[in-house]
Amino acid sequence: MEAESEPVGAEIDRIEREYQRREQEVCPDLYQIWQPEVLLTVNARRRVAARMLYEAGVFPKAGDACLEVGFGFLGWLGDLIVWGMRETDLHGMELNPQRTKRAKEILPLADLRQGDATSLPWESNSFRLVIASTLFTSILDDGVRRLIADEITRVLAPGGALLWYDFAVNNPKNSQVRRVARSEIRQLFPRLRGRIQSTTLAPPLARLLARRSWALAVLLEMIPLLRTHLLAVLVKS
Repeated sequence: MEAESEPVGAEIDRIEREYQRREQEVCPDLYQIWQPEVLLTVNARRRVAARMLYEAGVFPKAGDACLEVGFGFLGWLGDLIVWGMRETDLHGMELNPQRTKRAKEILPLADLRQGDATSLPWESNSFRLVIASTLFTSILDDGVRRLIADEITRVLAPGGALLWYDFAVNNPKNSQVRRVARSEIRQLFPRLRGRIQSTTLAPPLARLLARRSWALAVLLEMIPLLRTHLLAVLVKS
């Protein structure tokens, strides 16, 4: 047990240092929703996610317990409210205490907790929907990735779905993140079955085009070779 906890602690320390670096070095406006490229990305992933959940027969409804692991400042929790979830249906786990505090202020009735995701504090088979969005690429240790994937599978109810969104292309300017390919998603969640598809125009292209020609950016987003992220809906049998 102690041997297992050592890489988890080291990985958590590394991620927390990266949080601090980004807060100091990255402009806070870079990922605001009023940025055209951010709006382009968010609109596309919402549209694709909603359609895939519906087609898989797992689109959430009021009363379904939903969990987001690594919700950041708010994550998909706001989208779930728009989709018809009640605030009390929402649960979340986030490593960063400042982000957790902010999300609690926005959604005070939701069950939002601060901590790491290698040991989730909920019973097995608790959730109809679990969301992991830009989570696993921030985890470099393969063992920690597996621990979190196993915990997600454990708390997901039979017939419930994992909604996955993350990038499948490495960022050469950031060594603190690592892509997750389709094959690794399947390996991390062997008990889940479903669709994986590409989405999201490559961020450098999106930043260049979205504020100059929205129509061109949307058109190029339709080309699979120009997409950098994967969106998956995987159901637990």
